[in-house]
Amino acid sequence: MDPFEVVDLGATGRTFFRLGLGTAPLGGFQHPVDDMVAESVVAAAYDRGIRFFDTAPYYGHGKAETIVGKVLGRVERDEYVLASKVGYLLRRGAAPHATPPLKAKSDYEKLFPIYDFSRHGIRRSYEESLARLGLDRIDILHIHDPEEFLDQAIHEAFEELAVMRSEGLISAISAGSNSATALNTLVRACSFDCILLANEYTLLNQSAQEELLPYCLANNISVIAGAVFQGGMLANPSTGASYSAYPQPESALERAREMDRICLAHGVSLGTAAIQFPLGHPAVKSVIVGARSVAELDEDIAMFRAKVPNDLWADMKEAGLLPRDVPVPDREY
Repeated sequence: MDPFEVVDLGATGRTFFRLGLGTAPLGGFQHPVDDMVAESVVAAAYDRGIRFFDTAPYYGHGKAETIVGKVLGRVERDEYVLASKVGYLLRRGAAPHATPPLKAKSDYEKLFPIYDFSRHGIRRSYEESLARLGLDRIDILHIHDPEEFLDQAIHEAFEELAVMRSEGLISAISAGSNSATALNTLVRACSFDCILLANEYTLLNQSAQEELLPYCLANNISVIAGAVFQGGMLANPSTGASYSAYPQPESALERAREMDRICLAHGVSLGTAAIQFPLGHPAVKSVIVGARSVAELDEDIAMFRAKVPNDLWADMKEAGLLPRDVPVPDREY
């Protein structure tokens, strides 16, 4: 696949790209990442041709946005698409509503994410993100983790984002969630341009296939797939491999190992199949992946570009590892 292929961004008349860089790892999520290393990853992504970057206040309590803005501030703003998120405000000394497992001590740990899906909170989040980024605009704004706040997300957060879109402050309204069910509720209530779905459209989990993805396809809502490696299990299916941020489903590890055996028989890594699989569905327009080093970034790009034999997908279906009706990439790239 071509990681730099240009694709339509819903019905906005704007475009974005097949492969994007997600920046949760650069915020120190689960493992520490030195600031200089984080900057080098963003710079290398741009140098290698990536033009879609996804970040959030939540990632490292502002660290990821700060790093992204510092690097991308050196290049022409019209050369890339930038996504960030609203729904969390960072406040010093607050009782955190949710705290990513930051592993490195820094000033960022003095800020705590608190939920705020109100109209005022959405506008404040946007303004504070711009200040951290040091940039003049954000192209896509996702309503971040709205699972427990769906009513407010629909009647306040989305409505404020619609005003901001009409004012030309943003190009596209999105929602980002680990729940296909929550996103299915949101897209049927509001006119989203795109959505970011993590963990629930992967080689191991096709929860979005039955309802969410067909609806998005029929209504020109571009789907961005995240967490395609399922927390690392589909990158390295070893004992103890994580399954996203959730408890490991029974048999998931064995399924991943069976998939790995089939991939190796075809001369392909499991990670390659995992990064390309979501794009087999026509509703999925883009995949975002994270990297903690330039080496990981280069591996991601190489896997995205690698050829996957059509027979690999057929063998996975024959073995019962994928549903027979699930769409897969239909040509050898």
